[in-house]
Amino acid sequence: MSAVIWIVLGYLIGSIPFGILITRALGLGDLRAIGSGNIGATNVLRTGNKPAALATLLLDSGKGAIAVLLGRYFGGEAAGILAGAAAFLGHCFPVWLGFRGGKGVATFLGTLIAMSWPVGLIACATWLAVAVISRISSLSALVAAASAPLVALIAGQGAVAGAALFMTALIFLRHRQNIERILGGTEPRIGRRD
Repeated sequence: MSAVIWIVLGYLIGSIPFGILITRALGLGDLRAIGSGNIGATNVLRTGNKPAALATLLLDSGKGAIAVLLGRYFGGEAAGILAGAAAFLGHCFPVWLGFRGGKGVATFLGTLIAMSWPVGLIACATWLAVAVISRISSLSALVAAASAPLVALIAGQGAVAGAALFMTALIFLRHRQNIERILGGTEPRIGRRD
């Protein structure tokens, strides 16, 4: 299969808006009208439904991993990396939602774990450590994302580092307002419903 097919397939897998589907199915309302309006697990948590947030986290990370694994199995390592990066892009800019999607953190982590489990696990551990210390999800995401390309480079995985750098750049772009609030000391803490 050509690179274009893996990019398209990965994008379509990544563009499934699990946060919206889960909250609608549970009668929790339109996720885009709650809290930050984001479609990811952190905003689902603001509904007060922890199982829904966990399901969103697992499914959003899982779709990135599935895209990588399918690409790798049927098309080789390069196809897996392309499909994973495209899945991340699909989550951030889903065609079904007018290209207004999530910030991509869970999909980023799931994609990384499938691309290179040591790099992915280090990114997850970094997110967790910063979250425990700061209680700020966005800060945790930014630090974990920034570390991933460096960890991949140190591990000698250039292709993974390139994909991680692409995703990290988009994560920082999607978190522009969060960065402003972090610097201003007004970024909401994990678990706060606002």
